[in-house]
Amino acid sequence: MKVCGVELKGSEAIISLLSNEGDTFNVPECRKQSFTVSASETQEAISEFHFAFKKLMEDYKVEHLVIISREQKGKLAGSATSFKLEAAIQLAGLPVTLLSPVSIKEQLKRNPPQVDYDALELKRFQLPAFEAAYAYINGRIYGKL
Repeated sequence: MKVCGVELKGSEAIISLLSNEGDTFNVPECRKQSFTVSASETQEAISEFHFAFKKLMEDYKVEHLVIISREQKGKLAGSATSFKLEAAIQLAGLPVTLLSPVSIKEQLKRNPPQVDYDALELKRFQLPAFEAAYAYINGRIYGKL
């Protein structure tokens, strides 16, 4: 199973790919670590993001998307742009799961990744997206999602 973890921050979608074959986890190389939308008020910008994101998922044969959920209101609420990006991602034609940061932390506590993060060749800003994908796969394996 190949999963793409997504963290939405402002006008940026940060991604990390993770695959699982048997007992082995693998972080495949990916030509893109994030997408930035500069003019989210235009239909053209959102359409371009949607096309580029969907094409990347097709190219890497991703089977499932996991998005870190954000608050809809209050001080910690996600931006309007991040919710537009989420909608565009959900229309990519792949199954999507929204995981709360609390669920991710619980899953990581239950089954911590046995990996040296520096050896993964991920950028530090990709870590939350990686953890979301890892938590989802582990939740599926152990029946906790």
